[in-house]
Amino acid sequence: MIHERKKIARIVEELTLFFFALGADKIRSGIEEDGKNVVIDFQANYRPENEYKLEQMEKDLNCPKNDGMKDVYWELAGSGEPEDTEQLLLVGMMIDKAEIRKEEGKVYLKLYKKQQE
Repeated sequence: MIHERKKIARIVEELTLFFFALGADKIRSGIEEDGKNVVIDFQANYRPENEYKLEQMEKDLNCPKNDGMKDVYWELAGSGEPEDTEQLLLVGMMIDKAEIRKEEGKVYLKLYKKQQE
């Protein structure tokens, strides 16, 4: 179980670093476990000139999944530059679903992940 929790912590870390790189100075995250299901709530602001990166973020977080590679992807997270959306592609491979809502200068994420035993 600790292995799965490390993956969740890595996801939150990657999102935090990404939004710091986009100029965020207000970031909130929450993790809710319900048996094998985990929901990560994440909110952040960003500088308007970086809004275009959110479009790529949405694609990366909802990328096609490869269940056989999930264990490999989480170990790669954190190896690139924080503002690179490639890191979010790795996060997208580690989660099952992402819901994203944008408002002026703010973004709200809800990420869903089933934990392995």
